[in-house]
Amino acid sequence: MASIPAVESGTIKCLICESGNPSEAVICGSCSAPMALIHESVAQEREPRIISVVGESNVGKTVYLGLLLDMLARRARHFDAVPKGAYSVNLQQNVIAHLAHRQFPPKTPMEPDQWYWTYYQICRRSRTDHWVDLVMPDMAGEALATEVDTPKTFSVIRSLLNKTEAAIVLIDAALAASGSTAPDFFGLKLMTYLDDMFAVKRRQRVGNPIAVVLCKADYCPECFDDPRQFVQANLNRLWNLCESRFANVEFFACSVVGSLGYATDMDYVVPIPLHTALQGVLEPFQWVVDQL
Repeated sequence: MASIPAVESGTIKCLICESGNPSEAVICGSCSAPMALIHESVAQEREPRIISVVGESNVGKTVYLGLLLDMLARRARHFDAVPKGAYSVNLQQNVIAHLAHRQFPPKTPMEPDQWYWTYYQICRRSRTDHWVDLVMPDMAGEALATEVDTPKTFSVIRSLLNKTEAAIVLIDAALAASGSTAPDFFGLKLMTYLDDMFAVKRRQRVGNPIAVVLCKADYCPECFDDPRQFVQANLNRLWNLCESRFANVEFFACSVVGSLGYATDMDYVVPIPLHTALQGVLEPFQWVVDQL
């Protein structure tokens, strides 16, 4: 369980990396996280419970996270979702605005000070005493890959995951179904990284809830029939590590686009989301919340 960083005279510690910053600082000088995070956390007078959403480049993490937040804000499945700070709404607004104009959001920059941050406090209306905090930057997939390959390169990612109680891991099912081994190897490396972050003893399996989400499942509808079987057949390296090192893993499939069109832009082919058809977006988050 993460603790609320101390607030000292004239300085305040970042919620993510706990580095000291001047009380008037807007972003952390060490990890570039918004200092508004700690102000909101202290105001709640309770320890934050952090859920993180992670995934590789081009897996659709920005779209997934933006639509998940929008569904929670609309009280889907009896969730109450309270954004802490207007900055927390920027990500979902950006995603909804682009999809409304039949565009995907642009790629997230590598620089942490340009990431969208969200801080939502969420609970089930049937369990009003069970609050969780979705504190998450819309980090670049390339930045996550760099941190996984070379730990401590992006201190903000490492510090965030070190405080994380549960994670939603996004995997590109479309690539895996086409025979590519890239999603399998990325998933293997990412789960190994999480194992190192969460594990206490080598003989104990990691108990933190981990939801593995097969994104772009509209390309391979068999994902929805049996996500576990799909992972075992197409992401076998990832499956084996989950079986041996993680005690609380569940597998899900999701898609957000109902149909795609394509247009040419100079020498590039640009995918156009003609309409959205959300399937399996909220279920992984609901399962994670129920495990906490």
